[in-house]
Amino acid sequence: MKIAKPLMNKFETLKSTINPNILQALRSLCAPNGNLNYGAYGHLIQHCTDNNLPRQAKQLHARIFLFSITPENFLASKLISFYSKVKQLDQARYLFDSIPQKNTFSFNALLLSYSFHDMYLDVLKLFSSLVWSGLGDVSVRIDEYTVTCVLKALSGSLCDLRLAKEVHCFVLRCGFDEDVFVGNGLITFYAKCNAVGLARRLFDRMPEKDIVSWNSMIAGYSQGGYYEECKALYRKMIDSSHLRPNEVTLVSVLQACGQSNDLILGMEVHQFVVEHQIEIDISLCNSLIGLYAKCGSLDYARELFAEMDEKDEVTYAALVSGYMFHGFVDKALILFREMKHPGLSSWNAVISGLFQNNQCEGILDLVQEMLARGLRPNVVTLSIIFPTCSYFSNLKGGKEIHAYAVRNNYDHNNIYVATAIIDTYAKLGFLHGAKQVFDQSKSRSLILWTAIIAAYASHGDANAALSHFDEMLNNGIQPDNVTFTAVLTACAHSGMVDKARRIFDAMLPEYGIEPSVEHYACMVGVLSRAGRLSEATELISKMPIQPSPKVWGALLNGASVAGDAELGKFVCDHLFEMEPENTGNYIIMANLYSRAGRWEEADMVRERMKKIGLKKIPGTSWIETSGGLQSFVAKDMSSEKTEEIYMMLEGLLSVMREEGYNLQDQIDEETVYV
Repeated sequence: MKIAKPLMNKFETLKSTINPNILQALRSLCAPNGNLNYGAYGHLIQHCTDNNLPRQAKQLHARIFLFSITPENFLASKLISFYSKVKQLDQARYLFDSIPQKNTFSFNALLLSYSFHDMYLDVLKLFSSLVWSGLGDVSVRIDEYTVTCVLKALSGSLCDLRLAKEVHCFVLRCGFDEDVFVGNGLITFYAKCNAVGLARRLFDRMPEKDIVSWNSMIAGYSQGGYYEECKALYRKMIDSSHLRPNEVTLVSVLQACGQSNDLILGMEVHQFVVEHQIEIDISLCNSLIGLYAKCGSLDYARELFAEMDEKDEVTYAALVSGYMFHGFVDKALILFREMKHPGLSSWNAVISGLFQNNQCEGILDLVQEMLARGLRPNVVTLSIIFPTCSYFSNLKGGKEIHAYAVRNNYDHNNIYVATAIIDTYAKLGFLHGAKQVFDQSKSRSLILWTAIIAAYASHGDANAALSHFDEMLNNGIQPDNVTFTAVLTACAHSGMVDKARRIFDAMLPEYGIEPSVEHYACMVGVLSRAGRLSEATELISKMPIQPSPKVWGALLNGASVAGDAELGKFVCDHLFEMEPENTGNYIIMANLYSRAGRWEEADMVRERMKKIGLKKIPGTSWIETSGGLQSFVAKDMSSEKTEEIYMMLEGLLSVMREEGYNLQDQIDEETVYV
């Protein structure tokens, strides 16, 4: 029978790597009186944990067990940390539950273990237990380590600004506000809740900042889409901080540079990496490839890609996304097909790229292929697939995908999926379904509010859109550029000129948002639809920025409705120069001349179109019926139910006339083409 060697002999071969304190601990495992030396065991278990010696650590645990001793807080905490490192969380929890009288030290050991493994729900449950235990036990008190674990769990699992503020108040009451680790956790949590303003205020007030503080704030800006702020803070760090950016900092900044198309700063960051000999790991290299690919330097991105010894899924996805972003769909697909086992992020990059390039016909086939390979759509996939349903006017398909999202708990917990569902349902005319999704969403961010406001705006329900806008403001959520565009659009559809003007005039003084060309286009649309063409023209003349085709187009639409050929000519003189290949402008102008009886000028516009080589493309609409998707053009007579359709249309037109709408009774032949 083989006799096991004494434990001391197990460490003999490691003497050269063990410091004298550990050797002394080995010699004093048992005190002179025969009792266990808890301090010695604790130091040895910690040594085994730090030096990846799982077998020896388990032998130490076995010796403790042989003495019929239940480890108390000190020893149990060391063992909990060890079992966490070897991913045996059940054993760690068993040890914790066996502690006769737990203290803060043992609670923190298990909290850290759960936090390290991203078991956020378990962290929060254990924290709740700690709070209740501390009510009657002075040995159990929340400290800064506890709060740090809880903040990480909240950042990884929830997005609730009110909760973030409550936790912050708790931190202030407990006096942990000057602890740098707690501060870093709060910055991350605020940024996750899209409250980067509060995160920055906290960052600026921190008495002491470490590299994690800077990285947390820079990453918060980058991930939240505040790219200019991210780059500005990076420059401040370079200029004023004694801390040097590390690879984590640079990944966030490179992502901001790529998303904002700032190749110059991106190249400066790359140069910083080279000059300071920062180790380029796979994450940093992927960010560099993503930067150059997104900014159009595709050949250099491909060169970096080819030089990489180790590539992961993100590497391929970065280059595929770059090709797709710049319209090189074939190159993207070729690179994608080179992957032996593409992961979900690569599939998402290709699906997203096809949608961006208006090649929706291939998306559903690609999704079917992905499913056949055993991959299941995630929140990113769903956010891409939903718009495809609106592209094909496929409400049934949208509901089926929504059902998948519900089954996988994606619809309420992810704002991007919820936003995509609301937008899709609104575009498919299912406004009731969009409202239900909004009402059931647990976390209503600015994106979600904007989506439901835009949904009502697109359906002409200005009262509901404005009601939601007011409710959003009452909940303390500040609007952004997109929100104001949706609100002004709602006002335009309903002729609320005075309301629109008040909102437009309040953008800069009350919300700090400079009206963009998009907002001016909306405001011109509001005035034009209301027949106030002179005011719309005056607004354009006073614009502090160059009017875009959208601005002139809004005025042209008003001129068309009013039958003002002279104003139409004035507008089209600008539009013909700005977008000479837009057939819609020529058609509207020709129709204006025709309605005014100016036939020669109408023929001249049409002749100008022919010389440029423009063709009138029939505008096609789709509708979902029990027989599938049906497409049709204006004055279409191909349907078997043509007579019934036109009877229904005439009935609707009659109702509109009774409601006071001005209709063009005869459809001009040219308006068939848009």
